[in-house]
Amino acid sequence: MTRNRERVIEILEKAFLECEKVALEDLQFSYKGILFPATLSSPETLEALKSFEARSDDVILIGYPKTGTNWLDEIVRELESTDAKYTEEEMKETINVEKELQIFPRLEFGDPGKFERMKKLPSRRIILTHLPPHLLPRSFFQSKAKILLLVRNPKDTAVSYYHFNNNLPMLPSFASWDEFFTAFMNGRLSYGSYFDHLVEWNKCIDNERIMVISYEELKENQIVGMKKIAAFFGFSLSEEDFPRIVKKTSFQAMKEKSKETHGKFGDILFRKGVVGSWRGYFSKAQNEETDRKFHDCLRGTKLAARMKYDVYCKA
Repeated sequence: MTRNRERVIEILEKAFLECEKVALEDLQFSYKGILFPATLSSPETLEALKSFEARSDDVILIGYPKTGTNWLDEIVRELESTDAKYTEEEMKETINVEKELQIFPRLEFGDPGKFERMKKLPSRRIILTHLPPHLLPRSFFQSKAKILLLVRNPKDTAVSYYHFNNNLPMLPSFASWDEFFTAFMNGRLSYGSYFDHLVEWNKCIDNERIMVISYEELKENQIVGMKKIAAFFGFSLSEEDFPRIVKKTSFQAMKEKSKETHGKFGDILFRKGVVGSWRGYFSKAQNEETDRKFHDCLRGTKLAARMKYDVYCKA
């Protein structure tokens, strides 16, 4: 169902104001060795998350920051609502419930009491998170809920995350690309190491309730990607539905309406959305270091094969 846009903008603008009062060193907190944005989450919220109860029909979307999760979220919501054929009244009712319950746009964002309030949300709940497996509630893996994991090549992810950190007041900025690159390679960013995130998820991908899709394959052919997603979640759509949804959810379309959907956060969230922009940032040494790191962590894995690293990260 369509997200309550007013609520999203309200949350983000409140966080913008709060971070102006926070000292640089307090913008992030550490939980189990991983950094998180302090104006959006808390250790108490992450502790409370452990007892979250997943439903068998929950639609769970997961990806490391700046791998395209906002785009995927919009695509899946359009697929789900088209399948469900909600009436206008049902749409309004859900939007009002989300607003009343003060539901945040990420599972790990908000106050510890949000998980109790989420029990009142109607099915199907679409749940979005950046978290690695060990920080997710056990119910995600014990229920029949399905998980869609979004992956993106590390070099484009790093460039996108660099601009995101430098443009978002809620996160520490970096004086240079070189400084950021060092932090990225060492996992000293919100949500920790990109590489550790993938290594953990690679251990889970044989689970039949987990599907992997890459940012790059969605960019290459969004309709084919959407058909895979629809089949995985059991959404039933007509052939005519897919081109319509592509037109509505292309990166450019979302960028053009980002002010409406995300307020002043829109320009920060939707920057370029292209594949291969890393070539304008990586030095030869940085390129080689990333290649070594990726291969050391994921060489020969099923996840690496799905990502086509040698195609999208070739110098």
